[in-house]
Amino acid sequence: MTKLRIGLIGTGPWAEQTQAPALATHPGATLSGVWGRRPEAAAALASAHGVRAYEDVDALIEASDAVAFALPPDVQAPLAARAAAAGRHLLLDKPVATTVAGAREVVAAAEGTGVASVVFCTLRFTAGTAAWIAQQAASGGWMTGRAHWLSSLFGHDSASPYAASPWRREKGALWDVGPHVLSVLLPVLGDVTELTALRGPADTAHLAFRHASGASSTATLGLSAPPEAAGTSIELYGERGRVAMPEWSDAVNSFRTAVDALAESARTGDPHACDVRLGLRITEILAEAEERLGQVRTGAHGG
Repeated sequence: MTKLRIGLIGTGPWAEQTQAPALATHPGATLSGVWGRRPEAAAALASAHGVRAYEDVDALIEASDAVAFALPPDVQAPLAARAAAAGRHLLLDKPVATTVAGAREVVAAAEGTGVASVVFCTLRFTAGTAAWIAQQAASGGWMTGRAHWLSSLFGHDSASPYAASPWRREKGALWDVGPHVLSVLLPVLGDVTELTALRGPADTAHLAFRHASGASSTATLGLSAPPEAAGTSIELYGERGRVAMPEWSDAVNSFRTAVDALAESARTGDPHACDVRLGLRITEILAEAEERLGQVRTGAHGG
């Protein structure tokens, strides 16, 4: 079987540390080139992996069977729709977009040409967590779930390169880590049928969901916690008691697994469970939560 030629669009830390290494060393794929909004960064990343840096994004799309994205979500969405319209499969970053209209545009383009798509929600592709999610979804009987995702990304001592990300600064934890949480809760507890939202300190958001299964869940999300308070956990409570999701790591291997999933979907024509349609649904839920958080803020200042 011919290797899938995958072009990389984006040159930031995520592309440099995760996507480019995973693509360049994947046994079933070929990194067909790199394009970025900063030509000098694209040239450096391409040189590091012995591939071509493209000055024209459409030329990279033309030279590829699929396109992987490492861009801010609302830069990603129109380019992804463009690639799908050209018949290229999509390996998208989360969230697909931060507007429902933007995410719908990608879905429409992908459905219009029948291309395969995968949204890289890390927990769905890391071996231990992916198996755990599948097991809990199959077992059922859950009453409630609790997600707690506090990071010190924006803490005063943070040295993370992602702290300089303008879109993360603007959109906060809701949009950065909210997709990870929903990518776990939705397959296990069912679609969200009702939600409420409360703003906490800095970018912290507290969410409560009712799910189609009848279960409920809560999520606390934040990127501005002190390092001593940072931590992540997702727990489920039900007929089998309390179960906690295992810890995870190794984003490079997880991304390779996402490449495998995209290749399989492209080969068979069967949609992957974590495809652009799920990406749209996550955007719809987070957009509603963002609207409710805005209403809370307006109410607080308008009293």
